[in-house]
Amino acid sequence: MDTPICDFVKKYVDKEILRLHMPGHKGKGALGVERLDITEVEGSDVLYNPHGIIEQSQRNASEIFGSAETIYSTEGSSLCIRAMIQLACLYAKDVGRRPKILAGRNAHKAFLSAIALLDVDTEWFYPDIFEDIMSCEISPDTLRKVLSQMSEMPVAVYITSPDYLGNIADVKSLAEVCHEQGILLLVDNAHGAYLKFLPESCHPIDLGADMCCDSAHKTLPVLTGGAYLHISRHAPNMLCGAAKQAMSLFASTSPSYLILQSLDMANRYLCEGYRDKLQSFLPSVRALKQRLECVGYVLSGDEELKLTLKSKPYGYTGFEISEMLSEKGIVCELADPDVVVMMLTPEMAKETGELERALLSIPKRQTICSSAPQIPRARREMTPREAMLSRQRSIRVADADGEVLAHACISCPPAIPVLVCGEVIDRDAIKCFEYYGIDTVNIVEK
Repeated sequence: MDTPICDFVKKYVDKEILRLHMPGHKGKGALGVERLDITEVEGSDVLYNPHGIIEQSQRNASEIFGSAETIYSTEGSSLCIRAMIQLACLYAKDVGRRPKILAGRNAHKAFLSAIALLDVDTEWFYPDIFEDIMSCEISPDTLRKVLSQMSEMPVAVYITSPDYLGNIADVKSLAEVCHEQGILLLVDNAHGAYLKFLPESCHPIDLGADMCCDSAHKTLPVLTGGAYLHISRHAPNMLCGAAKQAMSLFASTSPSYLILQSLDMANRYLCEGYRDKLQSFLPSVRALKQRLECVGYVLSGDEELKLTLKSKPYGYTGFEISEMLSEKGIVCELADPDVVVMMLTPEMAKETGELERALLSIPKRQTICSSAPQIPRARREMTPREAMLSRQRSIRVADADGEVLAHACISCPPAIPVLVCGEVIDRDAIKCFEYYGIDTVNIVEK
């Protein structure tokens, strides 16, 4: 497959042009990549109004993923999430409905910023069975029941799949429920770009989602910040027509051409052997998981390339296991009191043995019986927009009982809020904040 963006940049570099344009490094610097870091010069195309090399490269990606349209993001899936919400709002106007979204409670904070900026009415659904703040599994029957009880039908349902623990939703059945009611299904697939290339695709676009985002950089060999917005061939036509404008509404006007080259080169990588490389790697991952279970580790999730250990049944907190692995030169994706999350790819095929030896060297201890607190179902006092744009101040979580949350003070990973901005902080919420090590919150100043 051709790589038009990479080819253009290489030719530009080879000409040894005097760069009187941005960036200020002028193609020179200590990192060594500055010569490939250009801006939107003549011929380099414009990311959200493409008619040249970027358009060609995105068409290649769309062909690979089987979408009606695939648009690049150099600002991660966060940008794509905001664009999906904007597109859902435009679709609502197109069909004469009020923009309202039903969303899983484990939504990334990028979703919160989107509904606040766009002032979108959102109702939340909670998991059928609570496992962790990062999960929100919901069955098709439960979704159908929730929809039947709503006084006003939403224009879209928004889910996160895979979630941070590696749980994958029944996207196909959820899409069928949504489409029965004329509702869009939007999927945050940030952790699942590789699902397209499994022996049987589990990618949301192939399973009936109308739109989804993929963080290419999370599971594919792409530079940090590289992501895709995909629109299904079965989605309403107006979504494709408005997608680039929706992306540009939130995006920088100075996209990284290093990231664009990375996305461009990934097309070739995905076409030329990645599927075989992935399928060769999967048996070793499955064997690793089986051997860990044999010695007493409890695993979570059904995602192939995510290794999530429930640490307490093995006698440790997630922090403790993560620290022991760190001492052996192994850095995990995420650790909290209950889990350790590790993300695997075919690029580390030779290192799985090292990981296995490190985990098997940790002796099993007596089970820790404590569990994570339930997600609080708090009362909403204000909309997220009203709360985020209010005067606010920071206070200790312990002193926040009865206050209204103004800003979700959460880090990434996992960037999943305990409460939504505008909700009232109660004792259950305080317990949850403290459990996850959140000491301060921003509250609405009265």
